[in-house]
Amino acid sequence: MLLHELIQQPEGRRLEFKGGLPTNSDIAKTIVAFANDAGGEIYLGVEDAPRQIIGLPEDDLPHIEEQISNLIYDRCQPTILPEISILSVENKHLIRIQVYKGSMPPYYLKNEGKLKGTYIRVGSNNRLADENIITELERKRMNISFDSEVVMDKTVEELNIEEFKQLYKEKTEEILDTQILHKLELIKTEQGKVYPTNALVLFANDPLRYSMFPNAKVECARFKGTGTEEFIDQKSITVHIGQQAEEAYNFVLRHINKGAAVEGIYTVSRWEYPVKAIREIIRNAVVHRTYSLTGKDIKVAIYDDMVEITSPGLLPPSIDYAAMEERQSDARNRVIAPVFKRLGIIDQWGNGLKLVAEEMKSYPEIELRWKEVGLSFQVQFVKKTLSLNAHVNGDVTNNVTNDVTNDTILLDLIHKNPEITTKELAEALKLSERQCKRIIADLKKQGILSREGTNRTGHWIINER
Repeated sequence: MLLHELIQQPEGRRLEFKGGLPTNSDIAKTIVAFANDAGGEIYLGVEDAPRQIIGLPEDDLPHIEEQISNLIYDRCQPTILPEISILSVENKHLIRIQVYKGSMPPYYLKNEGKLKGTYIRVGSNNRLADENIITELERKRMNISFDSEVVMDKTVEELNIEEFKQLYKEKTEEILDTQILHKLELIKTEQGKVYPTNALVLFANDPLRYSMFPNAKVECARFKGTGTEEFIDQKSITVHIGQQAEEAYNFVLRHINKGAAVEGIYTVSRWEYPVKAIREIIRNAVVHRTYSLTGKDIKVAIYDDMVEITSPGLLPPSIDYAAMEERQSDARNRVIAPVFKRLGIIDQWGNGLKLVAEEMKSYPEIELRWKEVGLSFQVQFVKKTLSLNAHVNGDVTNNVTNDVTNDTILLDLIHKNPEITTKELAEALKLSERQCKRIIADLKKQGILSREGTNRTGHWIINER
């Protein structure tokens, strides 16, 4: 990507802009967070809001470069060695700090210590890591996955895995004996006894799973309308993880429509959403979620205008949803993923996202969106069309259906009245304020929409139509 194009990108997990050299603690937090995650770039001399290149004084560049090198060395632990370079764009000078993914996490601020000074990148923000995240970073350094760790609360003989054995035989036509359990790293021998790993506990129908992983479940809901105020149906899927994806998928099928479409001389049935893609995303959520995060479950939510899947844990650094047609594979759960592959639930070789991309081509009326929400990753299948009864032109008109996108309608309303409030936009679009704020956030992220002034007295600015 050309520098000029990159500078127009929104801030995010791997990108940050600063008008000048920020305080030592701010830039050190960002550098630590980048090193703990996928790496990233910081550009000095670029204002973020509104985005504009202001440049740095040419005479100050050597001094700023030295300051950056010194503060990284003095404030970050273990040692981080970024690449610092001076760039020119539009006859103005910038400094780029390229931070690479670290091989010795967790990285933290020396003066704060590991427990209080470890930061991770969540969206465009630096977030203080808690003990669970620090432990996960330490596993990453040792190249150990959480699901491979031994559980010594019960021996494998004491653990109830009968349903998993039946599922394994049904899918593979093999008996899940001790030899296969060892080969799949579902069990390990410690001090002369055979114990399950976290992965096998997650596949078990045993009280130990419920006590150790009370949130290793899928919460499904069908909401009335486009908000979360009223349920039509809901279900908690608490079976072992080998069965969760199919039950969640079946819940979705019960609550979306199937119609008929003419292809040539034939009439064929067609779901209103790309169900194969939804099934793949649900499977990925179960296989690749971060099971070490306590208090978080997978959520499958169905609204009138979209299907939404939220999985605990950020997207692995090497997975890029913007390049879905390329083969990508990065198993966070290195024991669970091969088991799912044997069961025929996933393709271990990275075809999953490619499958999603292929099916989306047959659904131009559905938009695929993805984003990080806190410490979770969310995928949405959103209908681009919206049925409106009124307010599109500021007048009340009965029984008018407009086959236009929410984004377009919202921008039209703002064009006519830049001082319109979010509440008024939501009412005009027949959406909840939550849904409307999500659309606004996406438009801001794309650089199309910005706001000047306060929420009460400010106004909207459309940067691009």
